[in-house]
This record gives sequence, structure tokens and C-alpha cells, in this order.
Amino acid sequence: MTRIGQGFDVHKFVKDKPLKIGGVLIDYNYGLEGHSDADVLIHSIIDALLGASSLGDIGKHFPDTEEKFKDINSRELLKEVIKKLKSNNYVVGNIDATIICEHPKMQSYIPQMKENISDDCLCDINDINIKATTTEQLGFIGRSEGIAAQAICLIQEV
Repeated sequence: MTRIGQGFDVHKFVKDKPLKIGGVLIDYNYGLEGHSDADVLIHSIIDALLGASSLGDIGKHFPDTEEKFKDINSRELLKEVIKKLKSNNYVVGNIDATIICEHPKMQSYIPQMKENISDDCLCDINDINIKATTTEQLGFIGRSEGIAAQAICLIQEV
């Protein structure tokens, strides 16, 4: 059996915090606010995977009310989700994700993001696709107040 899931996440920019997206530290003057490291891309992927497997959402498994998740590397959360999928006899078929922001530009960071996510999801790098787009200066993203990401995934029963 194959199942599809989708995920979405958004975080606002803040000063004095590093910007990490797809597990990659990005050179920028702002980071993203969140209980964990606020990796908007990985959070959207986690929600897509949990949705595909009918396991709820990121807040159910990693609530922002628990101190043990404070400032945690989101790649560790993604690895935990993959363990949950595996215990339910599922593997990642593919993931397609989009980062939505005006700044910073993402293109040079995407190859490393793909490598990180494929490593964490125990799948081939060719099963991961990451794109970046802008909102043409419209809305809070267009005003560079934050970053959003959306993801869709296919999981397969083993």
C-alpha cells in the first residue's frame, strides 16, 4: 500500500538566532523563532510523513511544552519519525518540498539539504526534491518577516 501526506510550516524571523533550514546553517542576519531549532523545511516534511502514516502531527509527538525539545536539532526529530514509520512497516517513497521566502536565496544550499534529508529518511537522494520560490514581495513572506515551507510525500508499505 502507498499513502500520501502533506505538511506545511511557517516561522518568523528573529535576531540573534542562527538560521537552519534542511539541517543546513545558512549565512543570514536573522534566524527563525521556535521552540526547537525552527527548521521550517524539516518541520513540514515531518508533518507530511506523520500525515501519510495517520500518526497525527509534529505537535502531538514533539510538543513545544516539553523542555526536552527546546532548541533540539530538527534532524533528530525527523529520525524519530522515520523510526515510527519503520515500526509501522512504512518507508519513504519520495518527498517533494518547497521553501517559500524572499531572502535569503536558497539555491546554493539545496544540494546539502537534499543529502541531509535523504540520510535521515534512509532513502536515496533522488527520492528527495527541494525547491525554493518567493511570493513576489507579497504578504509577510514578501516583506521578509519569515519563511514558510510545504512538503508532500509518498510512503510505501514494506
